[in-house]
Amino acid sequence: GTWFAHTVMASSRLLFNVLRTAWRDRALLSLTGTSHQCVQLSGIVQMKWNVFFPNSTLQQCRHGSFFNKLTAVELWKGVLAESGAGARKGRGKRSKKKVRRDLNRGQVIGEGRGGFLWPGLNAPVVKGGTIQTIGKRDQERQQEVQAEVIRQRDEWEKKKRTKVKRERGWTGSSWGGISLGPPDPSPSGETYEDFESRVIEVKSVFNMTAKEGRKRSISALVAVGNKNGAAGFAVGKAPDRTNALRKAKNRAVHFLYFIERYNNHTIYDDATSTFKRTTIRMKKQDRGYGLHCHRAIITICKLIGIEDMYAKISGSKNLLNITRALFLGLAKQETHQFLADRKELHVVEFREECGPLPIVIASPKGEVRQKSDDEDKVPDTKLYWDEVKAAQGMKRSVWANVKRTVW
Repeated sequence: GTWFAHTVMASSRLLFNVLRTAWRDRALLSLTGTSHQCVQLSGIVQMKWNVFFPNSTLQQCRHGSFFNKLTAVELWKGVLAESGAGARKGRGKRSKKKVRRDLNRGQVIGEGRGGFLWPGLNAPVVKGGTIQTIGKRDQERQQEVQAEVIRQRDEWEKKKRTKVKRERGWTGSSWGGISLGPPDPSPSGETYEDFESRVIEVKSVFNMTAKEGRKRSISALVAVGNKNGAAGFAVGKAPDRTNALRKAKNRAVHFLYFIERYNNHTIYDDATSTFKRTTIRMKKQDRGYGLHCHRAIITICKLIGIEDMYAKISGSKNLLNITRALFLGLAKQETHQFLADRKELHVVEFREECGPLPIVIASPKGEVRQKSDDEDKVPDTKLYWDEVKAAQGMKRSVWANVKRTVW
């Protein structure tokens, strides 16, 4: 054992002399040299080794194993099962998905509990013009280094556990109503700083494929608007939620509607809009009434710039159908001037403060017809039984027939 230790020490000294001689020949210009410089240094070391050991040969070798034969990308593919037969057939789709991690983060080659200083790894090769040898830190300095490593590790773990606080939407756990900010600038450099985007719906959808089985993706419905009449909506799909929201937000800017508003606060007239099994009845309201509607309609109306409106939904409550029906109904409404030109009559409005006296709010640009064609026609107005009962005082409270216990 003693002979072997002396032999190793003698070999280390001889190798150090070879490297020092090669350094004096100034073959290595910098620590991070090019491959040509490394090859030149290898040749000089071989020559110096032949000087010291004329009857021996220095041959470079690297022990090969499974971990240094494959690249990091190939190793991660095997760990995450990204290209295996099981992934193609959808095996393990309900298990928790593994995430690629950066194993080099926070690692310094050569650092350890012993506190040794290895030139070229955790210590400089040359310091003050002299080549450094293997050394060791003192106890106090080693304790400081270890404490700093532990502090950084705890800080990373704390960042992992910390959840990013996002703006509250309609409820605490849903994504509906959350602001996503303005859409991203277009490739031509056009910006949309005046627009704001809001999430209407985020849900998981599945597609059945032959090889992968049930393939899951995220579908996001986002509405955008500048609060001045211009608004739109779009649907984005992606494997993850972030990309789905980004796609929907950036697509919605390319499908905008311009909604006319009466006095910049409400709609022009009562309207009914239907899309598939969803029907929305919208009513014009005075200033200060507010938005008495479904929460999705309130969010979209704020993006459009409508401040006062009443809306009632009947039928399906599907959020995509509600959004489509709302935009169809608002886009089809006629302005008072357009109605006056089409009918060739004055458009009047009755207000409570004016009593029975009408107020002319629009007049036709051409001549006014003396007789209206609509006088002999019976208006085809659809009546809703709840509104008829409320108008005639027949509507009772829902609590009227509730039996209360008397103590």
